[in-house]
Amino acid sequence: MDEKDSKKTNMNSEDSSINSRGHWDSKMEYILTMVGHCVGLGNIWRFPYLCMRNGGGAFVVPYVVCLVIYGLPLYFLEVSIGQFSGKGFFHVWSVCPLFKGIGVGMFIFNLVVIFYYNLINAWALYYMGSSFYSPLPWTNCDNEWNTKHCITESYTSDTNNSTVILNNSSLVVNSSNSNDLDWLLNTSAILHGRVNESIVQTTSQEEFWFKRVLHLSDGLHEMGDLDWRLAVSYLAAWIVVCLCLIKGIKSVGKVVYVTALLPYVLLIVILVRGLMLPGAIDGIIFYLRPEFHKLADPQVWLEAALQVFYSLGPAWGPVITLASYNKFNNNCFRDSFLLVSIAEGTSLFGGLVVFTVIGYMAKLADKPIQDVVQAGPGLAFLAYPEALSTLPLPNVWTTVFFLMLFSVGIDSQFTSVEACLTTVCDVYPSLRRRRESVSILFSVFAVTAGLILCTRGGLYVFQLIDWYIASLSLPLFGLCECLVFGWIYGAEMLSRDIEIMIGRGVPVYMRVAWCFVNPALLLAILGTSLYLYTPPVVGEYVYPPYGRAIGWGIAVLPLLPLPIFAIKAIMEARGDTFYERMYTGGSKISQKKVQFKMSFSMLM
Repeated sequence: MDEKDSKKTNMNSEDSSINSRGHWDSKMEYILTMVGHCVGLGNIWRFPYLCMRNGGGAFVVPYVVCLVIYGLPLYFLEVSIGQFSGKGFFHVWSVCPLFKGIGVGMFIFNLVVIFYYNLINAWALYYMGSSFYSPLPWTNCDNEWNTKHCITESYTSDTNNSTVILNNSSLVVNSSNSNDLDWLLNTSAILHGRVNESIVQTTSQEEFWFKRVLHLSDGLHEMGDLDWRLAVSYLAAWIVVCLCLIKGIKSVGKVVYVTALLPYVLLIVILVRGLMLPGAIDGIIFYLRPEFHKLADPQVWLEAALQVFYSLGPAWGPVITLASYNKFNNNCFRDSFLLVSIAEGTSLFGGLVVFTVIGYMAKLADKPIQDVVQAGPGLAFLAYPEALSTLPLPNVWTTVFFLMLFSVGIDSQFTSVEACLTTVCDVYPSLRRRRESVSILFSVFAVTAGLILCTRGGLYVFQLIDWYIASLSLPLFGLCECLVFGWIYGAEMLSRDIEIMIGRGVPVYMRVAWCFVNPALLLAILGTSLYLYTPPVVGEYVYPPYGRAIGWGIAVLPLLPLPIFAIKAIMEARGDTFYERMYTGGSKISQKKVQFKMSFSMLM
């Protein structure tokens, strides 16, 4: 009787701890916040490029297959364990002491990501502020930052002629003369700033980006001075984040009604305007035209699996944390299906928006569409501003575009920062009463630590972090998730837990995916990442050996807690030999599994 009372007391204590964290005020707040997390910049500037490169409309086939058999089960796994446990990503691993280091590793990963990811939001703010100048500062070579090598493109009403302003002298090039056009307007000249072997020219868009926004130095060895304009933009981005997270999910849940929905409104506006442009339909046809023969290429399927994994955001941790604020009986299976469909549907829709403008650019330059396609920041900060500057009312359209970009990026930033703040407040529950102070102090720390990214060499640091931070940790975290909850805790037991929550079990194919399919694909992703590894570059700059060493240090940093906490768990286990300690540790895991199950069943 005493033992039963003790268990009841422990469970009621944990129940109280869970309830003190709070819940979403409404289901819609949770849905919109998760949409903001899943729909990121990669949906806008990476997926359309992958689709074009891997068979156009045919790429949808492997993408949907990977989404159903691999992406949805892994996403549902994280939502389920977060909702069932009521714990964030840091503490949910108490179910298996040997893997507690995953929670610490996820915290480190998110901490690193939020520093550099908010720099992209700062760039969007910088461009949005510059959009209020007329003429747009990236459309001419008459500014203080321009060099004598600057060229500006404009287009005459005659579609066969392009005007190139070279060192402030205009000359008209006939598009039918392929030699002249290739010399002045080929892809290498426009995207890489090189006309031929002896004469180097850069476009006005490139000079604004590299010489005004970034003030780019010669390499990692030359960090240079702090650029105050970029630092102010970075500070402004963090002020927005801080104000939106000042009261935790209570304030985030209200903000996402704007930040999660606004990108869709702006994307529709840009799409409607884009469809009115010459060449837009050609861009869409190029984007969706299927090349089914490419489905026989394993690389296409691998890239589909990679895009699904990185776009949905499993193994990061925020999905677990955000789901932990759900009510216990929330239908998380239906939510997962809905959210995955919205996130990946946005990728397809974003491709339509991107390729209407790319088709227009190709029409203006009289070049094949594949010669003007870019992915990543090059699309957002070079190609798109160039295209929008040719429209009537260019200031309006560039402002709309960069506002859309900022709203997409800031949502993803919210969730990672909130996951970190939730972790801090879960470790120190007394801080929940001082949530405003915690948010402000965390933002001040983040701004201070991130100022190195606002120096002249900041782009080199940004590229190092972006290149290495997710290469090892995310596939390994995902693999460990499948191992812990598919095998150690058990897919069958987890299925029964989910049935307690939503009144139905987990489909068999999902349990098979947790135990076999997901681990196999995650191993393939990890192995491929290592096999296809190439050193990072910025333009023609190649990182020195010490730079690559720093990069590998960044890659390994989130993984260090895994062996440390595993050794700690074994050391604390009882037994005279290593085998006995492992066996005792296994018993401890089983005991934790029972407690995990019993504790949260009381929430019914």
